[in-house]
Amino acid sequence: MPVITFEGKEYHCKEGETVLESLTRHGVLIPSACHSGVCQTCITKAVKGTPPVESQKGLKDTLADQNYFLACICKPEEDLELALADVSKAIEATITEKTLLNESVVRIRLQTEQPLDYIAGQFINVKHPETGVTRSYSLASLPRDGFLELHVKRVPDGHVSGYFHDDAALGDKLSIMGPVGDCFYTDRDLDQPLLLVGVGTGLAPLHGILRDALVRGHRGEIHLFHASLATQGLYYTDELSALAAKNEQVHYIPCVLHGDAPHGGEQGDLQQVLKKSKPDLKGWRVYVCGDPAIVNGLKQACFMSGANMTDIYSDPFVFDVTP
Repeated sequence: MPVITFEGKEYHCKEGETVLESLTRHGVLIPSACHSGVCQTCITKAVKGTPPVESQKGLKDTLADQNYFLACICKPEEDLELALADVSKAIEATITEKTLLNESVVRIRLQTEQPLDYIAGQFINVKHPETGVTRSYSLASLPRDGFLELHVKRVPDGHVSGYFHDDAALGDKLSIMGPVGDCFYTDRDLDQPLLLVGVGTGLAPLHGILRDALVRGHRGEIHLFHASLATQGLYYTDELSALAAKNEQVHYIPCVLHGDAPHGGEQGDLQQVLKKSKPDLKGWRVYVCGDPAIVNGLKQACFMSGANMTDIYSDPFVFDVTP
């Protein structure tokens, strides 16, 4: 049974238990958010002992070489002495806009004290201003916009989403960290067709990726499918329709599972809609964002339709509603 040493105290880790689970069970709280190795909020350093390679997934090689790892996916194989990492400096951001996009999604725009070096489609980690609870949100903005744009869906019992919807006010100060993530556009092939598929607030990173591709002079076809259960769950329909009308290579297809679809849209299961509309994805670059279960299914469907797995990028949204 591995022993975890943190701040001078020892904690026994049960078999199959992660470092984060063990510390939490003992009443020791460290920064965390997604609990799945995505957001990197719980990045930790092994001062003594060697963390499993699997716990360093997604970290830069320079960090892995220094024994940094992610506590939420680390199942220790030996005794470890830990120290919290300070590799992502927090910066202060101010809420400058709060706009309801539909009944469950609010747009938050932030102004930072200093410019954030990011690529559209990446995500940041945001701390609740009072409790310090951290959650991850994708960036729908471009650096040239001069602000950071988040699309926040209300999650039942969600600590931070509840704050943004109910309590956040213009002028509120927040602590943010990042950026993180590799779901973004690169101009390695300006003629490659792009398929962007988002469910719910999965549109946020895709909105940034789409505009970034156009700014960088992408010439290939760009097809954006945005899905929701019903028309009321869609948003940015006018903006995306206008963008498609202005750029002939852009095609915007709103999709709904129930009820009538908007003009130019599709009704039905998203996987079936894609299979019918894009039966052959060989040579395409694909971006899929949204709920993890749906994202995983769509990735598999796109792969089965011919897309190379190295050309499929995803940003699954992992919700943690622990108070």
